[in-house]
Amino acid sequence: MFTTDWKPNKSSPVPVHKQITDFIKGKIANGEWTIGYKLPPQRTLAKALGVNRSTVVTAYEELTAEGLIQGKSGSGTRVTNNTWNLLATTPPPDWRSYVTFGIHKPNLPTIQEINQAEFIPNMIRLGTGELSPTLIPVHSMKEVIKELSTKEISYGYGESKGLMPLREQISKYLMTTGIQASPSSILIVSGALQALQLISLGLLHKGSTVLTEKPSYLHSINVFQSAGIRLVGIPMDQDGMEANYLSHYKKTHKGALLYSIPSFHNPTGTVMSAERREQLLKICQQEQLPIIEDDVYRELWFNEQPPKPLKAFDKNGLVLYLGSLSKSLSPGLRIGWIVGPEPVIDHLADIKMQTDYGSSSLSQWAAVEWFSSGLYVQHLIELRNELKIRRDFTLNILNQYFSDLAEWGEPRGGFYVWVRLIPSISIRYLFETALLEGLLLNPGNVYDHQAEQYLRISYSFASLAELEYGLKRLATIIKQIAK
Repeated sequence: MFTTDWKPNKSSPVPVHKQITDFIKGKIANGEWTIGYKLPPQRTLAKALGVNRSTVVTAYEELTAEGLIQGKSGSGTRVTNNTWNLLATTPPPDWRSYVTFGIHKPNLPTIQEINQAEFIPNMIRLGTGELSPTLIPVHSMKEVIKELSTKEISYGYGESKGLMPLREQISKYLMTTGIQASPSSILIVSGALQALQLISLGLLHKGSTVLTEKPSYLHSINVFQSAGIRLVGIPMDQDGMEANYLSHYKKTHKGALLYSIPSFHNPTGTVMSAERREQLLKICQQEQLPIIEDDVYRELWFNEQPPKPLKAFDKNGLVLYLGSLSKSLSPGLRIGWIVGPEPVIDHLADIKMQTDYGSSSLSQWAAVEWFSSGLYVQHLIELRNELKIRRDFTLNILNQYFSDLAEWGEPRGGFYVWVRLIPSISIRYLFETALLEGLLLNPGNVYDHQAEQYLRISYSFASLAELEYGLKRLATIIKQIAK
């Protein structure tokens, strides 16, 4: 998805195609679009600039004639030269090759498009996995910051594991879930994603295999793949990951570690049953297979709490437990935590200090206030009520417009409805068509290459009016494509 702040001036005496040509030349001359850069397709650029496609075609033809760009069938149009390179004997560096061979792999193309489209004004985000601005307790956050201004707190670098007062509060809070964790076994991180990055850097070696649910959020990010680590999916049923496959998959794929989201799984919304959790933990203990338990959605239950975390029953230090305030309070606070054996936490803390020298001290002090004041627990009660209203509203809309188009379950918490489309259509074409209509989707195949007929629908971000309009419009688009 191409976006730009620049638009041609249609009232200017300079022809529009010439303005576009000069714009692209400027990008090339300034080194923003380097040799090898892939230009947006003609239709995409025309839409972004609000002009006819023929105008863009003319601009591309002029740039091609000047030797600056070249189009090849199947690979698009790329920058092949720049004005300096035409004059110089020594060509400039090919930054594209550096990007291509860098250690950290880029996001999947669809994920990149989603990330870019999220910031397009008036885009209806039907799959976004974060809290709506209306669900973030802005007034209480201001009061917390105001309260901090009256206290003597440190604003410098903190200790490697994070502020002791925050780790003490998290230790107390975790006891309510059945987890016994001393502050020394807790590491504060800038969200669960950083936790995964630290684990990939510090605990796994290149060529390792991580077992996970199929589908899984882990497939939509490249944090493990960038470290040369393979992901292997294990089938799920209504009770979560099918644990009876674990021993076979560990042996066959030489699994080094298991990653699981047992409570309100992303993207399916499934809650792993208590019996399945017990079975999974028992098998992992027998197989000596360490577990990453990603529990960031745990507190977002509606009618009843999910079963206790795996970590609550871990007596052998087998489980690394991940928690976060990003899904339940505010993604901008950037506060999460890892709980595990002290030697592991010490090692990950050392790596964290090498990468960012500690999470924001101000955010950590704000989190201390949220926990210690009781505001967080009160906020969770209100948030669950609001999310349940949104869940029920979304299910009602789906029942109205998708009864003959899709199948889905009723989530008991979290953010997501996992929707399976009945008509056999191209999910990529649906994504692109919906995007042109101002609807941003999260296709199932970013979570599992084989989930070609699925969508992750989120009721946490878009307003109720946007959800109704967006889903109604989406149903119409699906019917048009399926004809």
